Amino acid sequence: MDQGNKFQDLEEMAEALVDFINSGKLEQLRRVKDEHQALFDQHVETKKIVTQILKDVAQVEESAGQRLLDMEEEKKHREMELNSLEEQLKQCTAKSQITESELQFLQREFESLRNAEHELQTLQSEVDEDTTEVIPSAVYVAQVYYLITKIKWEYDTQPGVLKGVHYGADLATPINIDTSVRSRSDVSDQLWGFVSTEW
Repeated sequence: MDQGNKFQDLEEMAEALVDFINSGKLEQLRRVKDEHQALFDQHVETKKIVTQILKDVAQVEESAGQRLLDMEEEKKHREMELNSLEEQLKQCTAKSQITESELQFLQREFESLRNAEHELQTLQSEVDEDTTEVIPSAVYVAQVYYLITKIKWEYDTQPGVLKGVHYGADLATPINIDTSVRSRSDVSDQLWGFVSTEW
């Protein structure tokens, strides 16, 4: 009698499974899973891009800052040399103790220093232009990413750890996810759960 009941239960279960497959819901679940995976992959790729952009911005800022400091120091040095030569030229002219050839030499040195100062000013203008074009565009991309997700990431975390803060309408929620013990799908679910669907 028990075996008959078990057989009937198995038959009913098999019929229910066939009905489920025929209903098309299985394919729908597969599509949802694929879409979900695609969203997660896109999120990971976006994070990589933003991280690289921020690293590039930091390198550009550091390089531009150092170049500006070096040029400023060089400019001061040139100005000191220029002032010294001007003073020497005045003294020599006032005392009339300088020969024509020496005067021409000092004038050439004076013009050379003026040209060098002009080149430094040109280089400084180019650095300023690079700074105003490259850095704001990278910052703009990072700001757009933040405006969409409302998540501010920490980029100096250990590998396999996602850290940041989601700034919701009424609450700031810290994010600390160890991706080594969570599936990509779970991580994606949690992150997309923060993003508002209201536009």
